[in-house]
This record gives sequence, C-alpha cells and structure tokens, in this order.
Amino acid sequence: MVGANYGTATGSSSDMQMDWGTLVPLWFIQKERKLKPKILIVTPSREIPLRKNFVLGQLLGRLMSKDRKRKFVFIASADQAHAHSRTGPYGFSRAAQKYDDFVLGAIRDNNLKRILRLKPKFIEDAKPDSLWQMAILAGINEVVPLRSQLLSYQVPSYYGMACAGFKPN
Repeated sequence: MVGANYGTATGSSSDMQMDWGTLVPLWFIQKERKLKPKILIVTPSREIPLRKNFVLGQLLGRLMSKDRKRKFVFIASADQAHAHSRTGPYGFSRAAQKYDDFVLGAIRDNNLKRILRLKPKFIEDAKPDSLWQMAILAGINEVVPLRSQLLSYQVPSYYGMACAGFKPN
C-alpha cells in the first residue's frame, strides 16, 4: 500500500501519498516480523472532537479485548508540537514546549486521558500532529489497561518527537 484514497475514487486529488509517520512503522511491522499482519490505517481528522476519537479508541479496545486468539498492535505515529523554532514553517510559539511537556508528563504518569482537557487555542498555538492519534490510544487504554514507558524525546528542528511504548498490564 502506498497511498490512501481521499474524497473520490479517481482524479489527481483523490490519492494521498503516505507520510513517514505511516511508512516507517509499516516497514518495521512488515520487514522485521515474519508475520503477515492485516493492517488498518486510520488517520483521524482534526475536525472530529477529541472526545469522539477517544470513543473510537474505546470501541477498538473492546474489539481487541474480545478476541483473545489474535494479537493487536496500535501505532499512534505522529510528531508532537510543530512551533518550536522561529525559522520553522509554522513559526514559534511558547505553547509548543508546554504542549510537549504536557504530553510527556501524561505518558510518564500513564494518564493519556488528560490530553482530552487541552483547550483548542492551546492546541492551535502548539500545532501538534499527535493529539488525535493519542486520543484514540487513550480510549484503548481505558478498556485495555496498558502501562506506558517514555523511551525518548527530541526536538530535532521545529517539531518535537516522542517515542513511547504501551504494553498490556
């Protein structure tokens, strides 16, 4: 799979290429494992309220917990805040580091659900990519108890990057 359909089934604007946030995890899943997994790619819309993404996660968690014969992996792949640098394409906002710190704290404390309390203006100023995927993960964690581990955090240029693992308790 190299793209995702958007809008219509045909035409130059109907096919969206996958980004690195999708391609890199897929590479590890497909190349490093001897499995032939069934893959479902979900790209949550920023237009959907966080609470609805959380509910989607709860539904996915219920499906995962009902099927004891299969193993499931949920990958929430996206950058953190994109406003860390004045020279970056999105400019600078103090909200960027505050957002990243908030998310890192939620991961460390194993309490992703608190991201649902973030205010729209704060989110807009920080310019994250990760919030909607993490809301889904928070919903899964509500149904399938997971323990979190923050593995790394970097700000290589204008955006923050966090890597964390969540494993069943």
